[in-house]
Amino acid sequence: MEVLKIATAGSVDDGKSTLIGRILYDTKSLTDDKLEAIEKTSKQKGYDYLDFSLATDGLVAEREQGITIDVAHIYFSTATKSYIIADTPGHVEYTRNMVTGASTSQAAIILIDARKGVIEQTNRHFFINNLLRIKEVVVAINKMDLVDYSEEKYNAIKADFEALMSKRDYQNQKITFVPVSALKGDNVVRKSENMPWYTGPSILDRLEALGKQDIFNVGTPRFPVQFVIRPKTDEFHDFRGYAGKVYGGELSVGDDVVVLPSQTKSKIKDIYFYDKKYQTASRRSSVTITLEDDINVSRGDMIVKAGEIPTIDKQFTAQVCWMDTKELTAGAKYIVQHGVNKVLAKVDTIHHKINPDYSGINEDVLGLGVNDIASVSFKLNKPIFYDAFKNHRTNGSFILIDTQTNNTVGAGFISQN
Repeated sequence: MEVLKIATAGSVDDGKSTLIGRILYDTKSLTDDKLEAIEKTSKQKGYDYLDFSLATDGLVAEREQGITIDVAHIYFSTATKSYIIADTPGHVEYTRNMVTGASTSQAAIILIDARKGVIEQTNRHFFINNLLRIKEVVVAINKMDLVDYSEEKYNAIKADFEALMSKRDYQNQKITFVPVSALKGDNVVRKSENMPWYTGPSILDRLEALGKQDIFNVGTPRFPVQFVIRPKTDEFHDFRGYAGKVYGGELSVGDDVVVLPSQTKSKIKDIYFYDKKYQTASRRSSVTITLEDDINVSRGDMIVKAGEIPTIDKQFTAQVCWMDTKELTAGAKYIVQHGVNKVLAKVDTIHHKINPDYSGINEDVLGLGVNDIASVSFKLNKPIFYDAFKNHRTNGSFILIDTQTNNTVGAGFISQN
């Protein structure tokens, strides 16, 4: 079954947790004990309705404050898809959490309170979705029940958001506007009868209709080698396979390929998944590949199609989201983990800090603090093979690791060499 990962974003009290809880409830994805706990707690609070936010806010601090702090992953399924929702916090101080949750998502839901409209945090949420090249975005204008299901209010907010869209640098993005009431269930899973003027899909209907062409950018295949398989049996004494996951495109038997970094050429002989052979390995499939030539291939190498070789270099510039309380400064050294490979890197230049509310850049920057986003150049102690993030989300991204604490301190998205 196809799996779709969705990132959510919303400001304080926009109703994000309630929306997710409503989806779980209406798709009958809540267990009986969880539903019973929600009913009991809602009554204790004196509500005459079910508080669906209790289905997602797992930390005690979240339940007490009515906010989302950490990234939670919620799972549910329909007859056609399995879903993973990354419930990310929308507060300014948790920008790093939102980047983490959205970095592996194929679609996003941005919530806007119909009473407040587009606010500064909306800019930030859209900026991050744009930065991470999320191709499908649903803008859920929530709490329509509190504005009397006003079409005029909906159209005004839609117009404001469309003005924000003109500032983005990633144009290959589909935006769907949906007026909803998460509390009442309007246009969340089922179409609402309270807004006859809206003829579009519910949120779930839109997600159900998404195909691979809607959520993945067409890219070039990259196959980082995770493991070299050499069975110690007589039957497979000469077998030499390379296990990994295909990113960005497809690989087929007979394809002319190049192994990096050696740039040795060969052809794909067979593609295995367990004991079955396949003619083609589709994107995101985990397979074992054999080559026609007996060449040296090791963990960390990459198999690519001939003529579609990525950049091979010891330096690059990237947009970095800093996640540590200790500042990033020019000259500091970190470990860059790019796919399977880890290389030592030095911060060469901090070019400018990017204001994620679309208010511009700050060029007078000596260091990066927690949640800052900036354009940074690095020099590496050995080459890596990478693509620009805008062309290849997987091969254009990396994490930064502190050499002393071994903590993950930053996430990066390569823009150029």
